[in-house]
Amino acid sequence: MRLKNNVQKWLIRSLDDPIVKILTKNSHLTKTQLETFLIDVLAENTAAKSLRYEEKAKLRLLRTGVSRGAFNRTLRQARRNIIQSVYTILLLGYLGVFEDTRLDPYLEASNKMQAYMSAYREIPDDTNVRNEHLRIVNMFREELEASLERLSNPRSLSKM
Repeated sequence: MRLKNNVQKWLIRSLDDPIVKILTKNSHLTKTQLETFLIDVLAENTAAKSLRYEEKAKLRLLRTGVSRGAFNRTLRQARRNIIQSVYTILLLGYLGVFEDTRLDPYLEASNKMQAYMSAYREIPDDTNVRNEHLRIVNMFREELEASLERLSNPRSLSKM
């Protein structure tokens, strides 16, 4: 029961993150597929032991969980979508598309996300410093959200 509470709290916090919402909305994954994939990948780290699919299915945010079959179907869909997304990136790289300057804003957004996550993880203990740090991190998050929203528009890849 404690494992379920810990995993579900982490899932709720992750899936409610505004940046995760924007990224999910514009990805090939549904919210359910992302939740299922995260459970599959991360639940065992939290449990510090191997979990059966029946146990993983019960970790879903639905009050009753889902059946093992439904969990496995959703997981299979998520994995297929992830693999297709990775192959899309590989294809574009192979064809030299990443050299196109129209993709520079996406690379910048990726770098901003890394910097945001680093800043978020390094929140100081000192209350005065912490409040200022959180204010800056929040501004950074808002800027990142706006940038991601702009980049989600298909016209952002049009010729300037």
